Amino acid sequence: MPYPKTWTTVGIAAVVVAAAAIAVPVLTGATGGDAVPAAADRTPTATARTAPSVPDVAAAALAALPEARYSAVVGGLLPVDRTVSSAEVFHLRTDAPLFGSDRQRPVARFAATDFLGQSTTVVGLRHEGDWELVLTPARRELPSAADGHAAAQTAAWMPRTALVQQVTPTSHVVISTADQTVSIKSSSGRVTRSFPAGVGTSDTPTPTGVTGYLEQRYVDPSQGTGDHAIQLTSLHSSAADEPYGGSDGGLIGLHWNAAASGAVSHGCVRLSAEGVAALDALPLGTLVTVE
Repeated sequence: MPYPKTWTTVGIAAVVVAAAAIAVPVLTGATGGDAVPAAADRTPTATARTAPSVPDVAAAALAALPEARYSAVVGGLLPVDRTVSSAEVFHLRTDAPLFGSDRQRPVARFAATDFLGQSTTVVGLRHEGDWELVLTPARRELPSAADGHAAAQTAAWMPRTALVQQVTPTSHVVISTADQTVSIKSSSGRVTRSFPAGVGTSDTPTPTGVTGYLEQRYVDPSQGTGDHAIQLTSLHSSAADEPYGGSDGGLIGLHWNAAASGAVSHGCVRLSAEGVAALDALPLGTLVTVE
């Protein structure tokens, strides 16, 4: 699904940033302090008392940072290589700096408004003192630079003072590439709706074992999705730089297609009109896990 056609019409240019020279640990279950927390583990712990202070970032320095947007590649971001089941949703008071694992030097900027000019949805995973670990919509590296195994989702630390709390979604989207289904689960884990889905082929697979979030949605009939909204996630292809061609950054979306079953896509997830309508009713910031 060549998403850049849509975003070009709203004046969005792709941003690719050279990898920052920072040692960055992978966010897996074995990575100590920077690991993504387990479900519902969002309370400060002993590590919060020793978390570093948030450095001041001057306005000019903040403006000069690359924006962590859908098409950006920012080497200082943290790769997220595990699933997540608990999060909080925020908006931004203003543009805010994003930090890597050292939390000393900002590596990117989270813009207060997204590519559609709406308030940016921010998903927070964990807080430590004045810090929040958040998911970002940018890549850390291209698959071509990682032997076709790039992280499909990234995270970064940011100051909690920049965040405005929103209502936390009570549902969670789960995509099963094996069963070729998309399910909506309640906070208790009960499946409330389930739909057949078309997923990526073996050459352009839908990334698995990772959680992103519903970043934005919009309607663009020129993309071949009719009058059904494209549900854009923060996830990217981990196997190919641009599996659809163009310059969209290998984004993973959930959208309508007449062929909504089988291994048929470039990595995106295809759904029936009923399936898209069910996702359209979910708030932005809803977690999306791919199994």
